Formats: sequence, C-alpha cells, structure tokens
Amino acid sequence: MDLHSEIKKLNLPDSDSHKGKNGKLMVIGGSHFFHAASLWSLLIASRLVDLVHYSSVPENNRIVARHKEEFRDGIVVPRIDIEKYIEEDDCVLIGPGMNRDDNPKISDYQVTISNLEEISKIENEGEQTYHLTKYLLTKYPKKRWVIDAGSLQMLELEWIPPNAILTPHFQEFERLVAKIKNPRMRDRFRPLLLEDQAKLFAREFHCIVILKGKQDFVVSDTQFQVIEGGNAGMTKGGTGDVLAGLVSGLYCSNDPYLSALAASYINKKAGEDLFQTVGYWFNASDLANQIPKTMKSLLI
Repeated sequence: MDLHSEIKKLNLPDSDSHKGKNGKLMVIGGSHFFHAASLWSLLIASRLVDLVHYSSVPENNRIVARHKEEFRDGIVVPRIDIEKYIEEDDCVLIGPGMNRDDNPKISDYQVTISNLEEISKIENEGEQTYHLTKYLLTKYPKKRWVIDAGSLQMLELEWIPPNAILTPHFQEFERLVAKIKNPRMRDRFRPLLLEDQAKLFAREFHCIVILKGKQDFVVSDTQFQVIEGGNAGMTKGGTGDVLAGLVSGLYCSNDPYLSALAASYINKKAGEDLFQTVGYWFNASDLANQIPKTMKSLLI
C-alpha cells in the first residue's frame, strides 16, 4: 500500500465551508493527577476541527479557560453537562489523562449509576473513570468513539461500540486480551503473534486498533497495515496523547480505518520532520506544533 497516496484521501476543508462543517469533537480526559495529557490531545484537535467541547476535572477546565489562544473555537464543559453537548459532536475522545485503578475490585464497581452527577461524586478517580467510560459508551454506542489511556485501561470489552478506535500500546493491549471472558476465545489468542492477535481482536470486537510501538499496527476487521518510521524522540510522555487528539480530529469527518492509518503515519512523519531540525530533543508540545506543518507538506 502506498501510504502517502492513501492519506491523500482524507477530507480537506472546502472553500465554501461554514463553521461546524469540518467537524465537532468532544474531548473527555484529564484528572487531578494528570493535567497535561488531555491538554496535548486538545492542542492538536483544536487545530483540525471547527469546534471542540472539552470536559475535564475543574482545575483542568480552568487551565484551558486561561489559555484561549489554543482554544478559540472551543467550549469548556463541566462533566455533569456532557450530555447537553455530546449529541451534536461528530466524534468523542475519552481517556487521555484519566486515572486507572491499578488493583481494581470490579465487583465493588457493580453498582447502578444513573447519571453523570452521581459519577462526578465518586472520590476514587480510577473508579470514576470506570463508571464514566461505561456510562457514556453504553448509552451512546452509535457515536464515533476514540478510546485512549485511562478509559482504555478500565474498559470492559463488551462496552466497545462498533467502529470505535482503540489506541493501546503493547502492554495495554495485553491487558485488553487478558479481559476476554470466553475461555475458547482466549485460547485462540494464546498461540498467535502480536500482530495476529490484533487482527483477531479487531475482528471479534468490530473495532479499529492502533497498536502503538516502534512500529504501529493499524488494524480493522478486514485491513492491516504496519506503519514504520518515527524515532526515539517520540518515547517522551504525551506523544500518545497527541496521537489520540490527531486521530479523533480526523475521525470527525473521515472513515475510521483511514483516520487511524493517516494519524499513525502523520504522527511518525512529524517526528521525523522534527528530527531534521532538533534531533531527538523534542517533546509532546513540539510534536503537536509540528503536525499541522507536516500535514500541509503531505496533503496540500
């Protein structure tokens, strides 16, 4: 596959575009512990789509409100108000910077949660991530979803909506496979190579997977592509959050597999472009700032 030709299939803004025609995205992320992660997703997403709704914990919402220069066409949404806006958004990114519970007793989580206000009152942030993720994915299964980081780590597989894009690194993917409850299905995964596990997972759960690493594996139920490139500068914290914001912005107005494929390719190319100017010494913010320049060179 000629990847450069493939990503040229991405929708570009029409000359007669009006506000909102080029995508509306909701970003749900952040926690009291992880402030920057969802902000990196927001940084790149706000440059790709016409409107972003951003919902985080109160201190992150205040940070975004103070930095309107990166969020001119965005609206800060308290988590209890997410449902007032989610229907109008083309795509929802959930999870960057949200906490996980490293030793969850899922049996303790089996309580009935009927609204976002109840979820916002849960003090354990890993448990809150669990319930927020479950509540939204199961209530709005027809939305375009990108599931990342904390939400990915607290995810139960039966919640995965059709055509959702999941963005695990290798360890997160292993945890997802370990959550398979059907013994026969679990046995089918055990002897397989990692890339074949990713193919089977995407097929069984009707989703798209960007399995992140030195090589990215981009997988749907019928398609598979290895994305080479990038460099060791991209091991910095936050570069995965940039990728999540990139794929979410693209998914607002593109096919899910093309969005995943293009996001992985563009992300690695942007890292390579940065290497030409600063070597390995760049961070997630540098990567987010480079991506629009790289996209211009690849698409226009």
